[in-house]
Amino acid sequence: MRDYFIRRFLLILPTLIGATMVVFFITRVTPGGPMEAALRQAAAQQGDRGMKDAGASLSEEQKEEMAAYYGFDRPFFPAYLAWLGILPKEGDKQFIKFAKDKHEMPVTLQKLLPREQWKPNNAYRTTQAKVTRDGKLSADDASGLKKWQTRAEKEKERVQVFRSKFDGLLQGNLGISTRYNEYVWDMIRERMPISIFYGLVTFIISYLVCIPLGILKAIKHRTVIDNASSILIFVGYSIPGFVLASVLVVYLAARLNWFPTGGFVSENYASLTVGGKAWDVVHHAVLPLICYMVGSFAFMTMLVKNNLMDNLAADYVRTAVAKGAGFKRAVLVHALRNSLIPLATTLGHIVSIFVAGSTLIELIFEINGFGLLGYYSVLDRDYPLVMGILVIQVVLLMVGNILSDFFVALTDPRIRFE
Repeated sequence: MRDYFIRRFLLILPTLIGATMVVFFITRVTPGGPMEAALRQAAAQQGDRGMKDAGASLSEEQKEEMAAYYGFDRPFFPAYLAWLGILPKEGDKQFIKFAKDKHEMPVTLQKLLPREQWKPNNAYRTTQAKVTRDGKLSADDASGLKKWQTRAEKEKERVQVFRSKFDGLLQGNLGISTRYNEYVWDMIRERMPISIFYGLVTFIISYLVCIPLGILKAIKHRTVIDNASSILIFVGYSIPGFVLASVLVVYLAARLNWFPTGGFVSENYASLTVGGKAWDVVHHAVLPLICYMVGSFAFMTMLVKNNLMDNLAADYVRTAVAKGAGFKRAVLVHALRNSLIPLATTLGHIVSIFVAGSTLIELIFEINGFGLLGYYSVLDRDYPLVMGILVIQVVLLMVGNILSDFFVALTDPRIRFE
């Protein structure tokens, strides 16, 4: 069994590489990316003359610098390997064009500072330098040139100046958002508390409600209680969460004003007392939690019920009753333990609470969570953010699957992974 789990953990890396490579390729070929958005903005600044005129208004060097800024200056595989951190990135690239009579040109080197060193309206440190036609850099402060490299292009009479650095996924860097100019990991981390809250509460309430309800339905099979509860949970299962969210927002929030129409907390949250803050969070969370949980109740409840009924009809339960065990003991001690084994397959996915969230539900309730972040990252063609979210989701999904197998083997001694 140890070898099995070692192999499963080793499979995380090739799975991650396969998933990220496919999505990275899609970001390279999908139209309407950040380059096109920048050209549209240039068109607007040039008097709405159109995409073609906007591109013509930019020099060749400006367009290549723009492509380098968004990571489109290299072919697919070198760019992907640089994103992984296997090849160095060529950051802060500039193209210095030389006139025929010039042999040396001034250049301003900009380096993005670490987040903790940012100041208002100043996230860069600049170094004034000079570059020759053959690519030699010089400056009064030579220490500022340590990581800068050049590439002379004699046929184009220009020099590329860039900062070479291994700064990819293997180095723990998910990149910088092209839309918000913030570190991707910081943006994800800011929204994790909201995702953890909704994911953890949904997980706990679902288990606390579905397990007792499944036991009750199994004991009261084909009674009024069983039939009535089945109607309710299957009606809830058949209603999409985003449809229910729209109905609840319109009637219970907007018209009756019983609940807030959106947000995670109120605007005056910081000024509330501790009890007031707790109530404010609960008040805002009631409607979204209903929409999150309505679909999972039917699956988990019927899973517990059907497995418990199968075990109640098993020979070992009848034997226990024949030997004098009471019905309550036969249900709760003998049959229930084996009936809960299938639920162990879902326990591993508790790690997904870090990125839990429904895009449509968060959009309707204006909850700035992980799902909404992923939605806007695709909408804005913010490819570093898309790739960062993908990495987190793939890793958590793979770890969750491994934990599910572990919990199954832990609860059922008959299971042996080889």
